[in-house]
Amino acid sequence: MREVVFDTETTGLNAASGDRLVEIGCVELVNRVETGRTYHAYFNPERSMPPEAQAVHGLSEAFLSDKPLFGDLVEDLLDFLDDSPLVAHNASFDFAFLNEELSRINRPDIAPARMIDTLALSRTKFPGAKHSLDALCTRFGIDRSHRIKHGALLDAQLLAQVYIELTGGRQIGLGLADAPLAAAPADAGRALTAPRVARPARPHAATPEELERHQAFLTKISDPLWALDRDQEDLAAA
Repeated sequence: MREVVFDTETTGLNAASGDRLVEIGCVELVNRVETGRTYHAYFNPERSMPPEAQAVHGLSEAFLSDKPLFGDLVEDLLDFLDDSPLVAHNASFDFAFLNEELSRINRPDIAPARMIDTLALSRTKFPGAKHSLDALCTRFGIDRSHRIKHGALLDAQLLAQVYIELTGGRQIGLGLADAPLAAAPADAGRALTAPRVARPARPHAATPEELERHQAFLTKISDPLWALDRDQEDLAAA
């Protein structure tokens, strides 16, 4: 199954009030395994960059001024997304910005049914814990030392690892239970496939001679707890 993990950077927190998408990063997963295929783009938001937003992601108005508009790259982005489920952290935020940009160029929204929210998964799995991307990386031992500021592609790559851990860990895609056994040489394991020969049961009852030696041994012990009484001796000797 193909899935796309993605993250966005924006000029602010509210797409409906005029904040814009400025960066998107996407990572392809197939059967919960990263394929190495990614998509990354910066967009000119056609507006100023608030200082508080720039402090988060480090993208200045000057840096973005010569970047393409969202509409210029939308076909490449949609081709990468295809019809796959889309994984994001606090996914309603990213979906809101993505769909607002699509609406601006008269393109249909991406259906909410495609949304997989790792924030919701984390809250269900670890109630009462911290659920930020940093906190989840720490929980799962994922190295984020190179994350100085937020970046869409870097955060999507970290989130892909978090998502794999949230949904079963790194062995989930190995298919060990369903994998066919590899073909073996014709003579391999011959001892395992040879007909088994039934053997008669081994006698385990004590012989009269063994019982006699046992009784002689017990006479040397004062009041032994495991001494056989006469009926037991007769039964054992029968």
